[in-house]
Amino acid sequence: MTRTEPTLTGALLDRRYRVDKLLARGGMSSVHRGVDTRLDRPVAIKIMDRQFAEDRSFVDRFELEARAAARLHHPNVVAVHDQGVDPGDGEYTRAFLVMELVDGGTLRDLLDAEGALDIHLALSIAEPVLSALAAAHTAGLVHRDVKPENVLIGRGQGGNGTVKVGDFGLVRAVASAGTTSSSVILGTVAYLSPEQVATGQTSAPGDVYSAGILLYEMLTGHAPYTGDTALSVAYRHVNDDVPAPSTARPGIPPALDELVLRATRRDPQERPQDAGAFLQELNQVRTELGIAPVPVPVPAAPEAPEPDTVVNVPSVPDAERTVPAIPAVRPDSPGPRGTRALSRTAPPPAMPPRQAPADGEQQPPIQEHPDLAEAQRRRKRLIAIGVVVALLLAGGIGTAVWWFNGGRWVAVPQVAGAQQDLAERKLRAAELVPQVVQERHNTAASGTVIRTEPAAGTDALIGDKVRVVVSAGKPTVPSIDPGTSVARAEQAIRDVQLEPRRDPNADDFSATVPEGAVLSVSPQPGTPANIGDPVTIGVSKGPPPTPVPTVQGKSKEQAFQELRAAGFEPFEAGEEFSKEIEAGKVTRTDPAAGAVGTKRVGVFVSNSVRVPSVVGRSIQDAVRLLSESGLEPRFQGRGNGRGDDDDDDRFGIVVQQEPNPGKLVKTGSKVRMRTLP
Repeated sequence: MTRTEPTLTGALLDRRYRVDKLLARGGMSSVHRGVDTRLDRPVAIKIMDRQFAEDRSFVDRFELEARAAARLHHPNVVAVHDQGVDPGDGEYTRAFLVMELVDGGTLRDLLDAEGALDIHLALSIAEPVLSALAAAHTAGLVHRDVKPENVLIGRGQGGNGTVKVGDFGLVRAVASAGTTSSSVILGTVAYLSPEQVATGQTSAPGDVYSAGILLYEMLTGHAPYTGDTALSVAYRHVNDDVPAPSTARPGIPPALDELVLRATRRDPQERPQDAGAFLQELNQVRTELGIAPVPVPVPAAPEAPEPDTVVNVPSVPDAERTVPAIPAVRPDSPGPRGTRALSRTAPPPAMPPRQAPADGEQQPPIQEHPDLAEAQRRRKRLIAIGVVVALLLAGGIGTAVWWFNGGRWVAVPQVAGAQQDLAERKLRAAELVPQVVQERHNTAASGTVIRTEPAAGTDALIGDKVRVVVSAGKPTVPSIDPGTSVARAEQAIRDVQLEPRRDPNADDFSATVPEGAVLSVSPQPGTPANIGDPVTIGVSKGPPPTPVPTVQGKSKEQAFQELRAAGFEPFEAGEEFSKEIEAGKVTRTDPAAGAVGTKRVGVFVSNSVRVPSVVGRSIQDAVRLLSESGLEPRFQGRGNGRGDDDDDDRFGIVVQQEPNPGKLVKTGSKVRMRTLP
């Protein structure tokens, strides 16, 4: 559609989308309120100018980029519902894009009203913008035109602003149209990355650069580079380093200065490589500085033109479209705004360093470049185009009030029992966002949907998140290594929805597992079980106790030494007679050898006497030897008239004794002897 076309109000695009009130016009398209008659819901319809719809390369790229943008499901991305090319009335076709409505305004409206933003508010807006760009970069999409006009702030729950980024892929589609050439780049010059100026190509680091410029403008109230023409601003991007925000607004923390400077390095390799990395650095700075998020105010959208308003804009020949002279939208906003064409061939993007003038020679000023002079002469002629661009950028905002009149609800489809991938496809087809979580189930096979939250049949807002609970199968007893703490083992068992149990009968001694740690679980790890089944935990009682060593027959000193070495506390328990163990040697211990569970051990010592040999000795020597051994001598006369009591004659020779020599007897035992004569 051109600027002199009659109003499209009432037209039905693609036999589905009714075009209602005009909301805004820009240099490349117009934005209308509309209704999706099939789903009976209000939408925003962006209708591209006729020159694009008649260009086959644009239509192909437009369809490809719209499909890519429609795959972005993110709360901070303006949802793309549909795209198409309508044949119209036969005279011309209309390429259009169907998007969600947002009730509010743009970041440009907020900056116009507030100027420099509070640091807390600036970061609270930058975070969702980077989150949206990160989702796009993850999906392989690059925005290419990040600027305040493409950051929408709508009304969310509680009246706080919800930040959304729009127009993904649109610049790339426009760049493919035949109205531009390989020497022309498209974008908003105040936010172009150096590589976009130099080559017309950009990637994720290019979006990072533009987002860094956006953050600079929110912190200071103006973009870092301004000038009378787009060309002069573009040169600044290529040849100058972005200054620290604190140079324009004192008091900005150094960490925030450094964040902006890293994002706007001229070398793409020195920037965060995508918006996700930039977002991570921003959150680190917020944490370091203790900057808490704040509610985002919803700005008032500018007045939209009346539906029947006709804005006449002079046509611009293709050759002139390469001229980068874009007028300022506001008198107090120096420098060009709006997504426009910019020449890359004349002059070159990189300015050589100035040489010192020779004696008597003056340095020629930059603004004397012929293209710049030509741009100045056409400035007034293009003011109308700049105004329309500003209106277009504000278009699509402020119409979400109709969004709440109906048509924004959809029933959650029935997906219970389906496989996960099929369930996700059904939910996305219903324009809902699936969020998959896993849950154990005794009967549902792994990968099968158990239920959705909200339940099937429940009305949900289009774009809402739906929790899809998918079966993880029956629980299995987890692998728990011996030596694991009881608390960790119990938590691991609960994590798979089984019930830990302690059984003292399962406890045992272990030479390798410390006392109090897990020794075993039953059933064995890996065993399938039903939810809530018990798992018994056996705990180590520590190293097995040391048995009392055998010290029988050893000297008392040696026995005490061995017992102490084994960890016991020996003590003398007394003396006792033993027929096998001689005097002074250990007869037994109490507890006995091999016993466990005690520390003190009583040691008994033998008081037995070994009978000495007195045969062949004189009676006097025999009596002396037996007495010294603690035995009592007795004599029997045989064949010599002596009796048992005849002890006076002690000058005979012992010829026989009883008990025999070497036998162990009690102390004080009698030894009978027969003597001669």
